[in-house]
Amino acid sequence: MVKLISLMIKNQIIHPLIKIEIMEKLNIKRLGMAFGLTGAFLYLGCIIVMVTAGREGTIKFFNSLLHGLDTSKIIRMDIPLWEAGIGLVQTFIMAWLVGACIAMFYNISFNKK
Repeated sequence: MVKLISLMIKNQIIHPLIKIEIMEKLNIKRLGMAFGLTGAFLYLGCIIVMVTAGREGTIKFFNSLLHGLDTSKIIRMDIPLWEAGIGLVQTFIMAWLVGACIAMFYNISFNKK
């Protein structure tokens, strides 16, 4: 019985302290793509909100999202399709760069060890 309790203590207390973490490097292009697609998806979500909710609904949505910041003065509803397309591409590129930088800096931290 004592041996069983000793084994239980070893497995529950000491053994988790000895665990070895195996960390892998991040794929820079894949993380960049994940961030880029997420940014583009959010941008498309904003477009959908603006098209379906109208000006007042859009103002209410973004005011509540931004915790009381009054967006009524800066929301522009007459955005041409080409401008929305450029904004979508720019958002994707910026988010891709953010994801790639995060992966790069994360991978650089492996060289320190």
